[in-house]
Amino acid sequence: MGNDERIAYKEPAGIRSWAEEDRPREKLLLKGPAALSDAELIAILIGSGTPGESAVDLAKSILKSTGNSLNDLGKLTVSGLKAFKGIGEAKALTIMAALELARRRREETVKEKEKIAGSADVYEYFHRLADLPNEEFWVMYLNRANKIVSAQRASQGGITGTVADTRLILKSALDQFACSIILCHNHPSGNLVPSEEDKALTRKIKQAAQVFDIAILDHIIVSELGYYSFADEGIL
Repeated sequence: MGNDERIAYKEPAGIRSWAEEDRPREKLLLKGPAALSDAELIAILIGSGTPGESAVDLAKSILKSTGNSLNDLGKLTVSGLKAFKGIGEAKALTIMAALELARRRREETVKEKEKIAGSADVYEYFHRLADLPNEEFWVMYLNRANKIVSAQRASQGGITGTVADTRLILKSALDQFACSIILCHNHPSGNLVPSEEDKALTRKIKQAAQVFDIAILDHIIVSELGYYSFADEGIL
């Protein structure tokens, strides 16, 4: 075959063939993270796509499956992410780790505040519970200045008086010299209306806490739709 008969092979039109300012990593360096779309940021986490799909296109496919919701993306499991061609275990774990760091940063912002000022602060702290597929019951312990001493999970998988042990909750409060308590649990269904069981458990813990002069400041229900505050609604 002569020189003039050689076949010219074209490289796949992946990210490397894009203008430099359109490549996610280069764009991040040139313009900062705020200039990137959600898909471009995820593409940086992914690193590479498949022979027929760039990392950005793959990221767009993942986002599209969640309705372009980062909230719903945070609910995907490793197996859910691995269902996408080009996403192996390592890439799935990288995405999950990045989203978990974002959640922890949000919690840390609340921790750094001088004190819990209201239900919105509690919601910010426990917002990550909205992503869980099962119910969890948590207790936030506060000192006299309403600063967070700790937050501990009291039960998982249900929300009844037998699951959330009042004695253990109060023992932990006494051990930490907590002056007040805030209760919080999630509703995976998205429904923010407290059930009769929710109300009964709140009353039970409140009555027991009064014996030790420990105040129950609020009970927050969290879901992907927002939150419900017993204190704000005047039913505490």
